[in-house]
Order: sequence, then structure tokens, then C-alpha cells
Amino acid sequence: MTIHASFDHFSKKRGSRFAVEDLTFDVRAGTVVGLIGPNGAGKSTALAGLTGLLEPTSGRATVFGSDYRTLRRPATKVGVYLEGMDVEPGLTGRRHLQICQLAAGVDRESVDRVLDQVDLVADAGRRVRDYSLGMRQRLGIASALVGSPQLLVLDEPANGLDPEGIQWLRWFLRDFAADGGSALVSSHQLMELEQVADEVVILKQRTLFRGSLDEAKAMGGGSLESAYFAILGSAAE
Repeated sequence: MTIHASFDHFSKKRGSRFAVEDLTFDVRAGTVVGLIGPNGAGKSTALAGLTGLLEPTSGRATVFGSDYRTLRRPATKVGVYLEGMDVEPGLTGRRHLQICQLAAGVDRESVDRVLDQVDLVADAGRRVRDYSLGMRQRLGIASALVGSPQLLVLDEPANGLDPEGIQWLRWFLRDFAADGGSALVSSHQLMELEQVADEVVILKQRTLFRGSLDEAKAMGGGSLESAYFAILGSAAE
């Protein structure tokens, strides 16, 4: 199966301590991979390394076999929405996406397409400062989709979404993977991740577990949440 993203012994030091150490796993076409761990476990560092925002201390993280920074028109291959990627609050949702569309080098019709995908058509003319947290999350996801990428890298995409929005995200990610795309999703919402992930990586500076969702659930008596706390507890012993 085609590999869309890969961490190969990826490590990043901050000062004398490792934020992430020896991280190794793949994101394959047609799969949703959940990246989970406590605050400070290194999830954001890993995603930043994958998308070219920082240099690893050792090892490498690649997308489609290459460093993200060497990709030509990267937004057409990798859609990225990370924590801290704030939108200028004075812009309208549509104008923000038009800027993303121009940066991605894709046609103007992509703006209307993604507004429809995330159900923001009616609010496209409103300024972002007037958006709810959930609407801002959907706008961020829309910005990741503008280039029609094959891989999505999403940091806590369900944060702030209402139940309807969470259900939309669930079905969207499953459909995206069914069409041959892939997604690497960090999340604290374990019950929701259990509904969408094919594979799970549990991280606390080092990889504590990587495998299929079913393998993880089997370690927790059928529950990802139980498995997560059991694995973290074993690592602390």
C-alpha cells in the first residue's frame, strides 16, 4: 500500500531534553491514523516536523517520500491545519480561503467547493472575529482542503465542534480515506477517535504503542480509552 507520510526514527531535542525521541510509523493511503498522548507528549512537535516547520535533531519525517519543504505546490498534496495557525480576525471566511487558494495555486472554484464541504456557505461573508470556535475549526479544515490534497494533517480538528459538526468530521474523514486519501489526526477525544481511526499511535516522547485500532482496543478490554490509560500506566511503572 502506498505510504503518504513516514516518521523514521524522528527525534527532536529542545535544550537538553527530547520533545520526541525515535518516533517511527507510517501513514498509508486509505487510512486514518490517530496520534494520541498527554499534553507535552510531543504530538505537536511531530506534526510540525512532518510539515517542515522544524528540523529534526535526528531521523526524518517525510511526505510522499520527500521533505515537505521540497514539494512543488505542497497544498495540492498535503492539507495542514495545526494549532496556532490563526486566521486574521478582520477577514471574512471567504477572503481567508481566497488567500489560501492563491497560495496553493489552484482555481477559484475551490473556495466555493470547500465552503460547501464544511457547511460555511451561509457564513462566508462574515468576519472571522464573529465566528464561533466550531466555525473557526471548520474554516481551518476548509483551508487544508483548498488544494484537494491526498494527505490531511490535522491537530485537534474536533475541538469546539458541536455534535453535528463532530458527526460531519467523522463521516468526512471516513469518506476521504475510502477515496484513497489519508489523514494523520491528533486528538484528545478518544471516544470520537475510536469511531474514525484505522490505526493508533500512542506517544509520550517515545512511542508507547503503534498498531491497528482493534489491536489497541484489545489491550483495554474493547475500549480505546481504557487501552490508552493502561498503556500510559505501564510506561510509568
